[in-house]
Formats: sequence, C-alpha cells, structure tokens
Amino acid sequence: MKVSELAKRGGVTAETVRHYTREQLLAPKRHPDNGYQLYSATDLERLQFIQRARKLGFSVAEIRDILAHADQGDSPCPLVRDLLANRLPQIRAQIQELEALAQRMEQALESWQHMPDGTPDGHSLCRLIESFPDKQEVK
Repeated sequence: MKVSELAKRGGVTAETVRHYTREQLLAPKRHPDNGYQLYSATDLERLQFIQRARKLGFSVAEIRDILAHADQGDSPCPLVRDLLANRLPQIRAQIQELEALAQRMEQALESWQHMPDGTPDGHSLCRLIESFPDKQEVK
C-alpha cells in the first residue's frame, strides 16, 4: 500500500507516515518501476503500535529503542516499564506546575476584570501585565 492508504488505514495523516518513515520507525519497500514507497500489513501494525506508544507519552526516540529491542528478538517490556517509571514523576511535576500557572492566570483575570485598558505611552506597554506582582501568593 502507498503512503496515503497506510495513513488512511492507520488513522493518521500522510505526513505522519512520512515522518515515521524518515525516523526509521517504518521501513517501506521501494516499487522497482516507479520508486514509490510501498508499505505492508506489518507496517500498518507498527504504525498502530507507534500510535499507542505515543498516547502513553513515549518519544519517537524511545519508540525507536523499543522497536529495536523487539526487532532483535528481545523483550522490550523491561525497557518500557523503566521508561514509564522514570517519566511518571516528571509528568506529575509538570501537572503541578500547570496547576500553579492556571491559578495565577485565574487570579490575574479576576484582578484585571475592572481595570481600564491602556495604550503604550513609552513607559508602559500593558498595564495589566505590569500590575501583576513578580511574586504573588497563589490562593
């Protein structure tokens, strides 16, 4: 199957298929007459695997490593567990940072609700942002 058919069957864009091919996650054969990249049912299975791995937060590089283990006949499961175990605390920290950001944004919107708009005057660019304290207690 060609790029467009694989993309359609895999539920992704053709550019996604091309990207994964460039990243060597997919390995199409070349048509001997016209040079088109031809993908197999195995490529479709790999594409579906890649999509699942991406939904779990694995990077393209990590997926390449996982696939390399599998292609060599080694179980990639220990690697997968380790990668997720290492990533989860980072994700939880990012969630906390985003929650704190959301609280700062809510506070800013609340405090700016009745402030007048201003035009830049050479000393001030946007009074709303400039009125926001550098260090503020989050409720």
